[in-house]
Amino acid sequence: MPRAMWSGSISFGLVNIPIKMVSATKSVDIHFHQIHEKTQCRVRQKLYCPQTDKEVPRDELVKGYEIAPDQYVILSDKELDAAAPKTGRTIEISEFVDLVSIDPIYYDKPYYLLPEERAAKAYQLLVNAMVKAGKVAIAKFVMRNKEYLAALRPLGNVICLETMRFTNEVILAEQLEGMPKPVPVDERELKMAQQLIDSLSEKFEPGKYSDEYSGRLQELIQKKIEGEEIITEAPPTEAEGRVINLMAALEESLARAGKKKKEFKQPRKRQSRAS
Repeated sequence: MPRAMWSGSISFGLVNIPIKMVSATKSVDIHFHQIHEKTQCRVRQKLYCPQTDKEVPRDELVKGYEIAPDQYVILSDKELDAAAPKTGRTIEISEFVDLVSIDPIYYDKPYYLLPEERAAKAYQLLVNAMVKAGKVAIAKFVMRNKEYLAALRPLGNVICLETMRFTNEVILAEQLEGMPKPVPVDERELKMAQQLIDSLSEKFEPGKYSDEYSGRLQELIQKKIEGEEIITEAPPTEAEGRVINLMAALEESLARAGKKKKEFKQPRKRQSRAS
């Protein structure tokens, strides 16, 4: 069971619901350390000042904001504390919106909000009300001296809080250089592309997908632990980008998709038991 990483309350109107926050995700990345090949010892990084050619102790460090190459504005801890958001333990709901009105580009990281025992009824009331209204809540809160924008939405019988990026943190597509200009599309190609989408359309099942790279790394590490000899193969070469016959590619893709679906739906033959 994940441990609570923050506790506070949800506030909307005059209703206050004590909650605790639990992470809704976990990292499964495989991390490596830098090892000196000759000694097999882990290397360490030191704080170094090129001007004095000496190592710098941590108590001599200050925070600086670069305003030009090698030019910094120094900010003291006292000045930073004065600018920090006011600490609080309240997730203040400001409004309710339709879920479809939020572009996923604004989402950052999900958390579960679990009610304290005495707040179970008020918590359930908020969940049921959001489900019935088809709305999600938009709120702001402070955690670890950082201000967050968040969306609260019912997920089953639990409230999922999704931290969000502020507008100035998002690069909109319209701001990109080299934005593609609309080009005419052949109606036959469009119809065939739609058929391909239909043939590949399924209900989303997260369990069907896994991190194959991490799996291969885990297998490789286990083999190394067990002293097995590792035989490496050259990676497959990928075809360079080239202009293709779009219609032919769509027709071939449709044929493959249909064949794959047919094979998937065929029942597997049972092996006869030996008498």
